[in-house]
Amino acid sequence: QLVESGGGLVQPGGSLRLSCAASGDSLEYYAIGWFRQAPGKEREGISYISSTGVIIEYADSVKGRFTISRDIAANTVFLQMNNLKPEDTAVYYCATDAVVSDKGIFPNSIRGLRDYWGQGTQVTVSS
Repeated sequence: QLVESGGGLVQPGGSLRLSCAASGDSLEYYAIGWFRQAPGKEREGISYISSTGVIIEYADSVKGRFTISRDIAANTVFLQMNNLKPEDTAVYYCATDAVVSDKGIFPNSIRGLRDYWGQGTQVTVSS
């Protein structure tokens, strides 16, 4: 089971750090993706980290502002979000077994394969 935390209300230009923690299983062997969905919009894959942490990818919309990392000992994947913009407002989710291609970051379930999701954490960027 995955649990996201760290969301909240922040002013434009502010920062938040989201956490994706696992219970009952180790995240060490999973690639993890961060996704977000704003009201009325499609889900967007925004960041990916491979199981080894060697491969890291970002969507163009967040590149240079967001940083993904993982702490094996803490069994947690983080998403540091800086210089937040109102268009970053969304519910943010983490998921296991995410996949990345030249077309973007996608959940494993889009291929009909298993993945695990958290319940999401709300991020609101507003003055």
